[in-house]
Amino acid sequence: MRIVYSDHAKKRMGQRGITELEVEYVLKYPQYIKKSFEGRKEALGIIKNRTIKVEFVDIENYIRIITAI
Repeated sequence: MRIVYSDHAKKRMGQRGITELEVEYVLKYPQYIKKSFEGRKEALGIIKNRTIKVEFVDIENYIRIITAI
């Protein structure tokens, strides 16, 4: 599935040192995925003892990343 990053997500990922590969890993191997607000979902994953949360919207043929923490 195609992944699209919002400008906000790119900015926050840069500030927090989170790579696109890490975001994709969290989406592929999450500890959990739960519903958030306004149709968003939140995935949480652990990479190298670091917890990463990815806020996203699952649209028909792609995933739009809102932010990563």
